[in-house]
Amino acid sequence: MRIQNINNVKKKLQKKHFNLMKILQLQSIIIHIKATFNNTILTLTNSQGQVLTWVSAGSCGFKGARKGTPFAAKKIVEIFLKKSIDYISRCSLIKIYVCGIGPGRENALRGLSSIERPNKITVIREITKIPHNGCRPPKKRRL
Repeated sequence: MRIQNINNVKKKLQKKHFNLMKILQLQSIIIHIKATFNNTILTLTNSQGQVLTWVSAGSCGFKGARKGTPFAAKKIVEIFLKKSIDYISRCSLIKIYVCGIGPGRENALRGLSSIERPNKITVIREITKIPHNGCRPPKKRRL
């Protein structure tokens, strides 16, 4: 019985230590902006791609067609910066990857430029996938 308790305590300490080390050992972080027509998602990862925190329009209380609006993207960035202030203040380099062509894309980028030290942002990269005449597009809608 006592051995199990000791093992549980060790596991809890290791988890706390791991979470603390995740915060302390950040040299660079990556902010992914995925802007679709229906939603905007911001994800904060470390340099290996492990997710540290994320925010989407749906998680901020927007529903339906309002999730894809520029106003929703602006609010998402505010909440995202509050959630990720610990990580942003401890890192030295910030990379921003933008994916998608949704309406919230520009507002998300503008909002992220309000980071307290914008000289930390070293890379803004466009990673939207463009087909080179790949799959056939869906048929046009008739209204």
